[in-house]
Amino acid sequence: MATHAMIDLETLDVTPRASVLTVGGVKFDPNSDSEPHSEFYYKLDLDSQDRSVNDDTIAWWATQDAKVQEEAFGTEGRDHIDTFLDSLPKWMSNVDVLWGHGYGFDITIIEDMLRQRNKNIPWQFWQVRDSRTLFAMAKVDPRKAMQSDLHNALADAYFQAKGVQMVYKELGIAK
Repeated sequence: MATHAMIDLETLDVTPRASVLTVGGVKFDPNSDSEPHSEFYYKLDLDSQDRSVNDDTIAWWATQDAKVQEEAFGTEGRDHIDTFLDSLPKWMSNVDVLWGHGYGFDITIIEDMLRQRNKNIPWQFWQVRDSRTLFAMAKVDPRKAMQSDLHNALADAYFQAKGVQMVYKELGIAK
């Protein structure tokens, strides 16, 4: 059985150099209905990042629910960027496939963070998948009927992983 992982970010820009507010991840089996597991969640300290912030993205965050804003921007429990980046290789040690939601976003941003800090990327390019593309092949986006806690990185990673399981089942993907 292959182990898949889903990572989601909440950011202050949409470029590879984006500052990251929060990052969540789960591991899962895409060929079953089992619950995602081995979760992680980091709220990153912005001062430790030296990364980009976009005014349009800040304006977008201002339109979000107050609870969502507090989770993303609250100052309590923030970790230095290196705390997250140093823990990532261990978490990735048994992962066969890594998912992000959208080409050039979550995984690309993390890869840029790793390069910026002169750290090794703990996966190969051929291990990376895009759930946005997979969901576009389904009859309907599977997250629409079940997702709550929008823009919470851990909740988004969970529901995206469950969505992958649903689309694999719908399309008859077995590997």
